[in-house]
Amino acid sequence: MAMPTSPVSQRVSNLAHMLTRNAQRFPGRPGFLQGEARWSWAEIDAAVSAMAAGLAARGIGKGDRVLVHAKNGAEMFFSMFACFRLGAVWVPTNFRLLPDEVLYLAQASGAAVFLCHADFPQHAAAIAAEAPGVRHILSIGPASFGEATLGDLITQHAGTQVPNAAVERDHPCWFFFTSGTTGRSKAAVLTHGQMAFVITNHLCDLFPATTEHDVSLVVAPLSHGAGIHQLGQAARGACTVLLSTERFDIAEAYRLIETLGVTNMFTVPTILKMLVEHPAAQQHDHSSLRYVIYAGAPMYREDQKTALRVLGKVIVQYFGLGEVTGNITVLPPALHTAEDGPEARIGTCGFERTGMQVSIQDDTGRELAPFETGEICVVGPAVFAGYYNNPEANAKAFRDGWFRTGDLGHLDAEGFLYITGRASDMYISGGSNVYPREVEEKILQHPAIAEVAVVGMPDAMWGEVGVAVCVPRAGTTPSEAELMEFLGPKVARYKLPRRFLFWPELPKSGYGKIPKRLVQDEIRARGWP
Repeated sequence: MAMPTSPVSQRVSNLAHMLTRNAQRFPGRPGFLQGEARWSWAEIDAAVSAMAAGLAARGIGKGDRVLVHAKNGAEMFFSMFACFRLGAVWVPTNFRLLPDEVLYLAQASGAAVFLCHADFPQHAAAIAAEAPGVRHILSIGPASFGEATLGDLITQHAGTQVPNAAVERDHPCWFFFTSGTTGRSKAAVLTHGQMAFVITNHLCDLFPATTEHDVSLVVAPLSHGAGIHQLGQAARGACTVLLSTERFDIAEAYRLIETLGVTNMFTVPTILKMLVEHPAAQQHDHSSLRYVIYAGAPMYREDQKTALRVLGKVIVQYFGLGEVTGNITVLPPALHTAEDGPEARIGTCGFERTGMQVSIQDDTGRELAPFETGEICVVGPAVFAGYYNNPEANAKAFRDGWFRTGDLGHLDAEGFLYITGRASDMYISGGSNVYPREVEEKILQHPAIAEVAVVGMPDAMWGEVGVAVCVPRAGTTPSEAELMEFLGPKVARYKLPRRFLFWPELPKSGYGKIPKRLVQDEIRARGWP
């Protein structure tokens, strides 16, 4: 068969079409719940059209960027689909960011409109004063700022039917800002065609057999991984449930799981750890859960065992950066084991996701053999379209078509991936490379340690030495000598941390991660050496 000699249109389905379809197939079924508030799929579709009409009346259309700074809520979630429907680009922030940080995102994205939660007047003021490209500021909820609320738009344009804009595969739909732990956040451009693959892949690899009868509980910000997860739920007409308040109430989460028959949820290892260690886990029936998905950071083996004992074989791990929208590897429930043994693949984050390919490469781009440690690189339809307006970052991120994750790891003989850590986390002590995650796993085997972060710190003799910052479990008082003795037989001498510090908690990012840079900064602030 001859190939076409002229370009063929790459038109794809607009992601908002899933709402159109749900409103047709399941008009009366619940699509979104928060507290006492309920929205059916028909009501969601109508609200999204009205919101889109209000934005269009203000000149917002195809390609315009819509910056959204908001806590989890219905209007925040609906704004995503309103942007998609118009062919505009949804640009969500982490609601914990400071005004100057959000101002930077407005400038970096070239935002035309700012949707801001009523609780953040200082953010709106910063945008109004210093982001001239933002033509309109609208509030989410009644506020002292903004020309109108999103609720006003929905009321004013009720009944208006807005068609889904025609889009092509590479048409941007979402600027997914990186967490910025190594510098300024960058806008990863996600597109309609790419995200259609991501949704399909999630349904295939993470929560197969999901239908309109499923119920998904949200316990993480919809601005990032949880929002990707909820798109997969919406694609099948499953209902999304939010906690009634912004506070992470574990007791309420278990109550909702029991009363609503929650079947799946997306979380990160730190939140999953909190969930399974809370007394409410023993007080409520959570047998409806089929998939408890965790991502965003590796989960330590001891925490993984606890989760399996409490929840059963329902946990699913995936590995993937925002730039690949989570689509690199998966470790399904069947491959999670509660006990160590020959069949336990301890430390793996799973095998390649459907349609994706992983390569371990050295600094020159040469592919390494199994069990050799190098940079984790990936290709496939889930890889983003590049960083917005940042050619320098794009040049560093791609090599010979491969996206370079910046994570270090190795593949075993069967293709299971093991993450050693971030390239920036590795330190060199006395000329030897030390990968902190390996040491952290061993420290967490001590019964008195709840959390740990191992970092490299400057040292006059060795160049760098390891420092282990430990969070003791309640009621315990471990000592430096005790941990040194415990760890001695378990790791090579050059990998042993030279210092053990004990803090009541570790610094965490707004995404629940423990950035090593923040730990190092705090060590310096407390006096190093």
